[in-house]
Amino acid sequence: MRRISLVVGSLLIAVGAVWSFQGYGALKGSFMTGSPMWMWIGIACLIVGAVLVVRELRSRRGARRSNP
Repeated sequence: MRRISLVVGSLLIAVGAVWSFQGYGALKGSFMTGSPMWMWIGIACLIVGAVLVVRELRSRRGARRSNP
């Protein structure tokens, strides 16, 4: 389960970054280009992905400290 949340969080960060840049208009060539809706969806994915990754990394560090 731990590895799954780390992988899902990383994928959400990557996809969120692409969607954000496309929504902003920095990446061309898609129906999402220049659409503010996709920029906000991408930002939401970035935030959720970052929360998942940070939470997982903190739980791993805490587990390491409690098991000498």
